[in-house]
Amino acid sequence: MENSGGIQGNITASLAGRYASALFALARESNQIDSVQKSLAALKSELGESADLKLLVTSPVVSRTDAAKAIGAVAKAMKLDALTANFLGVLAENRRLADLSDMIGAFDAIVAAYRGEVTAQVTSAHPLAADQLKQLAANLKTRVGRDVQIQAKVDPAILGGLVVQLGSQLIDGSIRTRLNSFAQAMKG
Repeated sequence: MENSGGIQGNITASLAGRYASALFALARESNQIDSVQKSLAALKSELGESADLKLLVTSPVVSRTDAAKAIGAVAKAMKLDALTANFLGVLAENRRLADLSDMIGAFDAIVAAYRGEVTAQVTSAHPLAADQLKQLAANLKTRVGRDVQIQAKVDPAILGGLVVQLGSQLIDGSIRTRLNSFAQAMKG
């Protein structure tokens, strides 16, 4: 993290950031950054799709022991790497599974900073195809001069176009915003 001290400082100020930073340090030390990041991406996807998994990580009723057993079974079923599986066990024991999504985001941010990448939050009305994401990443790289990792999400409320959050910069090319601007112009 030599060239990203400021970014890491902001990330690790939170509880999720401290856990993510510890996981990153272990992953870097054991040369497993890519495998941990892949496991966390699969876990994040599963959290978004599985109501049972979401309930497991957020329920205060589940005991530490039961949570550890259940999350261990999930890690095994998903074939997560050993470091990530152990990390999940620690979270269960410390009753921190509810913060898992934030920890995954913080881990991704730490990895991006470590690699000299920038992360762009891209919102579209419909899922973007892989070639569209690749082209968008190339266009954004030209704009910022660094590799850009894209975190895509879908929000039908924007109607069409894209909303891109790149650091503190917001590029709003959504149809919803254009229509709102047009409506304001017609009022005035």
